Amino acid sequence: MTTTPYPFDAETWALLPGYFDRLPRPVHLHMWGSERQTEDERETAVLCRTLAEQFEKIQFRLFPRRVSYDYYPVIGVMGEQEGEGRKTEDGSDEATPSSVLSPPSTIDYGVRIVGWPVGYQLTSLITAIQVVSFKGQTLEPKTRIQLRGLKQEVSLQILTAANNETGALVAKTAFALCVAHEQVRAYLIMADRFPEAMFKFSAYQLPHTVINGRYHVDGPLSEEDLLQHIARAVK
Repeated sequence: MTTTPYPFDAETWALLPGYFDRLPRPVHLHMWGSERQTEDERETAVLCRTLAEQFEKIQFRLFPRRVSYDYYPVIGVMGEQEGEGRKTEDGSDEATPSSVLSPPSTIDYGVRIVGWPVGYQLTSLITAIQVVSFKGQTLEPKTRIQLRGLKQEVSLQILTAANNETGALVAKTAFALCVAHEQVRAYLIMADRFPEAMFKFSAYQLPHTVINGRYHVDGPLSEEDLLQHIARAVK
């Protein structure tokens, strides 16, 4: 890639092939929002579309706003069903160029980024794509064993900001937990873009993690810390 497309700077753009050129599985970026509504929605669509245009394993689709979300834009980072017999337009199963295949089915792991991911949270988007493509392989074996005992639904809301580096680290673990266990959902919320979210969750320090809407934790969390807090929250 010899040119730097908007909205990336040259330094960031030069690093992206190292993250995305060898993704093992396709990743689908689904964005809910309207490019005509706000600057954040427009810029997020440009960001996702640019990644999809430049990297083979990344796909992008834009969807209208939906009533179930409080803030926009929302990015869902989805996997793709493996081993599906996708048929061609004439109904055959032969290997053909992807342009004539029906759209693949996606896997919704519950990985969400709410708001325009800029600053350190661009790292969170990159991490989310990698985690989904690699199926959360970065998790410690001990963590995977502990997750087997989880029987209840867990919703993780991580309030962070563009200048909050530790928020990206918490999000990395949260996203990997989503991929590793179907009961876990994670929402990274750009609280600097939505100050009302700070008020809603009584967040006075970032990152601020909310588990199942009632259990609150301030500050950075290691993988082990987050698991311990989840265990307390679901008791």
